[in-house]
Amino acid sequence: MNKQEKIVIIGAGLCGSLLALRLAQRGFKVEVFESRPDLRKVDISAGRSINLALSDRGFKALRLCGVEELAREISIPMYGRMIHDRKGNTYSSSYSGREKEYINSISRGDLNGVLLTELEKHKNVKIHFNTKCKRVDLDHTIAYLKNYITNKEFPIKAAIILGADGAGSSLRKSYYLEKKFLFSLSQNYLNHGYKELEIPADKNGNHQISKQHLHIWPRGDFMLIALPNLDGSFTVTLFLSYNEGEFNFENLTSETKITQFFEQEFPDALKIIPNIKDEFLNNPTGVLGTVKCTPWSYLNKTLLMGDAAHAIVPFYGQGMNASFEDVTVFDEILSQFENNAENLDWKTVFKTYQKARKKDTDAIADLAIDNFSEMRDHVANPIFKAKRKLEMSLEKEFPNKYFSKYSMVTFNENIGYFEALKKGRAQDKALLNLLAKNDLKDLTNLKTVLTKVVEKTNQILLEDKIAGL
Repeated sequence: MNKQEKIVIIGAGLCGSLLALRLAQRGFKVEVFESRPDLRKVDISAGRSINLALSDRGFKALRLCGVEELAREISIPMYGRMIHDRKGNTYSSSYSGREKEYINSISRGDLNGVLLTELEKHKNVKIHFNTKCKRVDLDHTIAYLKNYITNKEFPIKAAIILGADGAGSSLRKSYYLEKKFLFSLSQNYLNHGYKELEIPADKNGNHQISKQHLHIWPRGDFMLIALPNLDGSFTVTLFLSYNEGEFNFENLTSETKITQFFEQEFPDALKIIPNIKDEFLNNPTGVLGTVKCTPWSYLNKTLLMGDAAHAIVPFYGQGMNASFEDVTVFDEILSQFENNAENLDWKTVFKTYQKARKKDTDAIADLAIDNFSEMRDHVANPIFKAKRKLEMSLEKEFPNKYFSKYSMVTFNENIGYFEALKKGRAQDKALLNLLAKNDLKDLTNLKTVLTKVVEKTNQILLEDKIAGL
């Protein structure tokens, strides 16, 4: 592990930039190649989610790299969900019963720009934009690249190549095309896509609806969500089936049909989205998919990280946070071996990293699919509402003893995603069963309620363990 050997990182998105920054801070010589132009100079957001939800796991990684405060300066706190029904009525639901727990709306481009600017301060880093990786020679650790400005292709050799090039990763493609080793890959797509729209700021530059909430219009098989931006606007995302149901992306092709859809399903949103027809017809429809693969590394030469290794659907707001947590875990493993660096090869680091990380990234992928159903349907369900209300009370009364599944995932960076999934699912099952059977008659006696929930949760966890789940 010679720090003077060149590390090539494919991709200067959020994960690639943060990874490069941390390795540069550790003294490694890093060269980064990004297929897109410099997003600080050119708007390249079209078709991609403009703003994201940044939470505790993401902040932990940003803190590690010394850029937490820079990120907070461009974040908008969202303290809960604001649910909108078909009649335009709203009700809010907090994310946590504990004070000071909230998620943050942040611009993808602004955060990426902050990371790139910090990265450029390091003399041991070079960043190349408009340069796409076409393929990787895995045995010789050579990346074959094409510069879009000069239109020239060229190879570059490195000590190791790290693929942080997203769900369509060139390095991952080389893994299965070169057939050098047994490589398992699954790419599963929902029959739902997404389309981005905008609620502009009012004439005074202010937000037209509460900026302290993530807004959801749940409609069973589809939904609309909105996250606030610093300029007073909201980025609105419609999640809708491609070809199922009365309304879908295949049949919403005329202004009349689009207007009918929004008038019927989202009348309050329609009033504040002035360019709905143009945006709907002209903005691209994005796909929603999950990528799982193994192994993430080949020999001691290449490694997949972030979405390249584990892309997920956006319904837990954890895609960016999970990728940032990759950097935290990778850094912890480098620290473990730092004192023995001369006797260690990258192969050991890569294998240790995957062993520590894979079950958690698989878990958050599954949790994100679960949350799709919850957000579009269950948030409006009476039993779900009762469960959430009870959980808020338990968290408020017993802030150090009770954590909902959502809180474990979103606000506790020291609990792994896998543990959060296992315990959270058991806890949800326990609560819903107790409520459905009316076994929690006295909801005012929270101490008794907590005891029952803990007992039932532990019973379910034991049953799952015996069943090998």
